[in-house]
Amino acid sequence: MLSRRIVAARPLVRAVLPAAARPRPQFTQIRTALTDAEKVELADPNQNGGYINPPAELRSNRDPYADWWDKQDRRNYGEPCHEDHDILGAVSLYDYSHFKPGWGAVLMGTFIASVFGLCAAVSFVYPDKISAPKTYPGGLEAELGGKGAMTVSTRMSNT
Repeated sequence: MLSRRIVAARPLVRAVLPAAARPRPQFTQIRTALTDAEKVELADPNQNGGYINPPAELRSNRDPYADWWDKQDRRNYGEPCHEDHDILGAVSLYDYSHFKPGWGAVLMGTFIASVFGLCAAVSFVYPDKISAPKTYPGGLEAELGGKGAMTVSTRMSNT
């Protein structure tokens, strides 16, 4: 701890000498190989203990008439289960057959085009004028604040 403080207290030496010319302290660590924990992490990135995770295949899409060891779940003895077995099992409630991103973009574009098309059709048909506009004598000029209307200051002084 004290040696780290001594090295950290010499900023002038670090600024003047380049890193290659400075002597390297004896207490620094230079890692040249991976530790055991790093080797395990690189060998098992999914962190499942080296379990062989089969590809995601819905069990209800498998052949129901094949000779399965477990006929309900349509799997053979010793066959590894997927880690999402509760979703992909034969008794799952929903068939998770998702479509490809290109087809999803087509569906989204069709939805957006139909919404804007509906808005355009409504804007052509929707009436934006009153069918019989009202007319008033004098055009309500004084009531709407025209030339003959009283200002706020004259109203206050009259009260």
